[in-house]
Amino acid sequence: MNAPSTPAQLSQIERVARQAEVVRALQAVLPAHALLWHSEDTTPYECDGLTAYRQRPLVVALPETEDQVAAVLKACHALAVPVVARGAGTGLSGGAMPHALGVTMSLAKFNRILRIDPRSCTALVQAGVRNLAISEAAAPHGLYYAPDPSSQIACTIGGNVAENSGGVHCLKYGLTLHNVLQVRGFTVEGEPITLGAEALDTPGLDLLSLVIGSEGMLAVITDVTVKLVPRPLLARCIMASFDDVRKAGDAVASVIAEGIIPAGLEMMDKPMTAAVEDFVHAGYDLNAAAILLCESDGTPEEVEEEIGRMSAVLRRCGATAIAVSRDEAERLRFWSGRKNAFPASGRISPDYMCMDSTIPRKRLADILLAIAGMEEKYGLRCANVFHAGDGNLHPLILFDANDADQLHRCELFGADILETSVAMGGTVTGEHGVGVEKLNSMCVQFSPEENAQMFAVKRAFDTNGLLNPGKVIPTLQRCAEYGKMLVRAGQLTHPELPRF
Repeated sequence: MNAPSTPAQLSQIERVARQAEVVRALQAVLPAHALLWHSEDTTPYECDGLTAYRQRPLVVALPETEDQVAAVLKACHALAVPVVARGAGTGLSGGAMPHALGVTMSLAKFNRILRIDPRSCTALVQAGVRNLAISEAAAPHGLYYAPDPSSQIACTIGGNVAENSGGVHCLKYGLTLHNVLQVRGFTVEGEPITLGAEALDTPGLDLLSLVIGSEGMLAVITDVTVKLVPRPLLARCIMASFDDVRKAGDAVASVIAEGIIPAGLEMMDKPMTAAVEDFVHAGYDLNAAAILLCESDGTPEEVEEEIGRMSAVLRRCGATAIAVSRDEAERLRFWSGRKNAFPASGRISPDYMCMDSTIPRKRLADILLAIAGMEEKYGLRCANVFHAGDGNLHPLILFDANDADQLHRCELFGADILETSVAMGGTVTGEHGVGVEKLNSMCVQFSPEENAQMFAVKRAFDTNGLLNPGKVIPTLQRCAEYGKMLVRAGQLTHPELPRF
């Protein structure tokens, strides 16, 4: 799972000359304070939330207007310079890792909420607006933006669009895809583009759905029109403890099979529960092998009825203890542990690699038991937190990045989780994206012909491959090299899967 190498290996003298050429071109379209190229200024941009892989960009551009975004793209296109769009840098798959010979375009200054429309229940926001800020601005109207990734206090809506982010309430309210009506931005040539509409449907191909989740490979998005939903009158959360992970996994499937769609349905195993309880003191049961958080929202009558039905299912599935939030403060405390799973893990390990895959709900226990076996196989610990309701896994592999052997074993561990997820009928990513982290795993999930079709879509938008190159779609050569590596390492765990 090593990061992709630079396509053109230039000498330091050639690199400096190339940098000077790009700087001259961008100085003509950007103010001096919006252009960075000295190493001390560009180092903060060398990675996103996946810190295991780093690359210093040639130049960092910080445009402040749409005209400047267009001008930067036109200048880079004329020079055949790659462009990597960047939001808050909270991504966990290396999707915003810079190109060594390219421009990183930060949209951090596009941070204005342009319009809240309570009548149409929509908001028009710039790409650099924080996810949580949308709900804060809509709150006086009794509205909020439903997708709530754990990083919502920092992540931006532009990044959410790039990765099709979800969150703990996506089971009931959907992913970013289901909550965005329209995006505006620019093509790689700097031409304006608008996809979607504020109407319920638009004529022609559904290119909005194509761009959402495309990881910055098809266009640079500058503003987004999102749906807002009314705040429910009441929300209550069940915390259910289980003495066996299989019972907890079966309970998730049973809740859904009962015809109940909770507002949120999350699962944490014992190591993760211990980590977050020590961090935020949410009141979790430290003796449980796994806990479930099941939330209901709506009118008081609806919530009371649904909480009763879910509690009955959980008890029938073997819950050893059930606690229901008594007020809003306790509900938020229950969720505080889940929302702080990642920073809590950072307190117990020098580094962690957060994986992201999906499986059918009925296989939750199977994947947890498989991961337990992998812990012994690779000699590393793993704490698990799941969007259990929709089968989205977030195993956090704990390791020390300063130890090259641990990093290598962590990469193999992560690849094994992803490959096992695919073998169980799932996918290599649920909401974090492919980036550079999962390039090799794309060789496992998709055949060469399928990857070629994805390249064809990329070329339709970006003929020369200048937007976020070297990400998401693996080349045939890369897949062949990865296959040889697995054979040498004896890692062909699921040889029946399409690959290479």
